[in-house]
Amino acid sequence: MFFRTKYLLVLLVMMFALNSCGEYQKVLKAPNTKAKYELAEKLYLEGDYKRANRLLEQIAPSYVGKPQGERVMFFFANSYFEIEDYNFAGYQFERFLKSYPKSEKAAEASFLGAKSYYLLSPRYSVDQTDTDKALTKLQLFINLYPESEYFPEANIMAKELTTKKERKAFEVAKQFTRLGKSYILDYSISAVASIDNFISDHPGSIFREEALYLKIEATTNLALNSTDDRKKERLDDAKKAYNALFRYFPETIFAEDANDLIKKVDEQLNDYSQQENLSK
Repeated sequence: MFFRTKYLLVLLVMMFALNSCGEYQKVLKAPNTKAKYELAEKLYLEGDYKRANRLLEQIAPSYVGKPQGERVMFFFANSYFEIEDYNFAGYQFERFLKSYPKSEKAAEASFLGAKSYYLLSPRYSVDQTDTDKALTKLQLFINLYPESEYFPEANIMAKELTTKKERKAFEVAKQFTRLGKSYILDYSISAVASIDNFISDHPGSIFREEALYLKIEATTNLALNSTDDRKKERLDDAKKAYNALFRYFPETIFAEDANDLIKKVDEQLNDYSQQENLSK
């Protein structure tokens, strides 16, 4: 008896699903816009975003300028977001905001559009076009809707993307510093320049302490491999870099490595001092 009842329940579910699928296909292929709107709304509210999206795609142009147009466009954009097609979601939310800038859904659309590009943002080591776009959209949302319920999440996402961009710039400087250890002067010069640019462009970065240490490493490499006419000046630069690290981070985790490097610098500077004393 139990198995018979279970079989009947499964059969009923399958029949319902087939009937629902049949209704959907029938409406999808029919020219009746109103029927498509009603079914799209029903499917959307039930969480069947994929099928709702197909119907909304067909009817959206027909509702431009009509009372239901705002609702259709928001559902259409958000259905893309829900099925994780973030490229189209971002684009459709932009269209929604241009068409309905004073909508009650404007803040939500602005946030979800920005979040779409945030979710498209790749790992730090590759092109950051989508990251830049996400940051622009998030900053616009933050400026326009400081009272929104989405404001805290937007700030978290913006901070994460900012750190990702900082890391990309930092890794470039770090790579030049590694190359500078090969005793090729051009790499050492590029290392110092890229680290200086990073420190200047990202004063509050979480990578600042390490960047200041790398400045010691890069300037030391440059000084030790320089010709005599530039060596003293560059040794002094290494000393300044060392002092800067300990000025901003007295308890730096890089103290031991920094001290090892500055010993080499001090040895060279002592040689110059002795030569100057002998020449007097």
